Amino acid sequence: MSLPDPSGYPDAPDQRDRWILERRGPRNRLDPRRPYAFLVESEPGPSGGPAVDVATVFLTNRECPWRCVMCDLWRNTLEETVPPGAIAEQIRHALERMPNLVPERSELKLYNAGSFFDPRAIPTSEYAEVARLASPFRRTIVECHPSAAGRRVVEFRDLLGKPLEVAMGLETVHPVVLERLNKRMTLDAFRRAAEFLAERGVALRVFILVRPPWLSEAEGLEWAKRSLDFAFECGAAVCALIPTRGGNGAMEALAAAGEYAPPSLASLEAATEYGLSRGAGRVFADLWAVDAIPSCPSCAEARIERLRVMNATQKPAPSVACPDC
Repeated sequence: MSLPDPSGYPDAPDQRDRWILERRGPRNRLDPRRPYAFLVESEPGPSGGPAVDVATVFLTNRECPWRCVMCDLWRNTLEETVPPGAIAEQIRHALERMPNLVPERSELKLYNAGSFFDPRAIPTSEYAEVARLASPFRRTIVECHPSAAGRRVVEFRDLLGKPLEVAMGLETVHPVVLERLNKRMTLDAFRRAAEFLAERGVALRVFILVRPPWLSEAEGLEWAKRSLDFAFECGAAVCALIPTRGGNGAMEALAAAGEYAPPSLASLEAATEYGLSRGAGRVFADLWAVDAIPSCPSCAEARIERLRVMNATQKPAPSVACPDC
């Protein structure tokens, strides 16, 4: 199976790295002792339980070593490893500014725009204090590239002493597109990482792209469904569906060559509804910047509200009828 490449997107991974880097804009200026963002959100609890507050801290740290073509998270990263104690200081700073949070009834997400278990991003010397700060929470969720799911996961889990969940980017099970995303991962590698986590009592959350580059609208939806199937077969407790976005330079180059377009709200709805119909785990549509998705002005608001309802209830909601689309 092959795909056209009128953009000149390279075949070799090292050449892709250069192609992606050449199209980048500037990074944001960040303080290594402060998180670049933090917030409290709400998620339905496991097994359909009541909603729980989730304290989410976006950690400032060194950039991820993988150059995925769709990624724009590097904008909020550093070029060097943070100084000693900086990660714990960032977490304390965020938690001190969430005065109404009750940790014993809440969960903690520590997202670092890469892999929590990459020691150049999160030094292992920080694990003990980070675990101490996280220990009052019911569950801690971190993100990780499948290749970094190893002994450091076990080390942090043991220090934590509470349930740990690791979020990994599957992106897509389309064999050619996955390779071209430059993620440097195979489906077998993802499956092995999922098995490693399961064998050690660590829950799995999976990120899935809706309509990555090189796929039509219909293909994007079909492969999102297949990716959900694969994720649940690997034991995922949660799947997050992310509409593939531009904004990093590389995606704009692919769009100009006709190799990428964002998914429609209807496709995001259909993928979410399909995932929920599986009844295999929680499914969330990522609604960050959802207003930027090109959509029909007559029904966009209703479709976004439908997605919010499905996220909150974990049940399919009545479909949106629109005479204009």
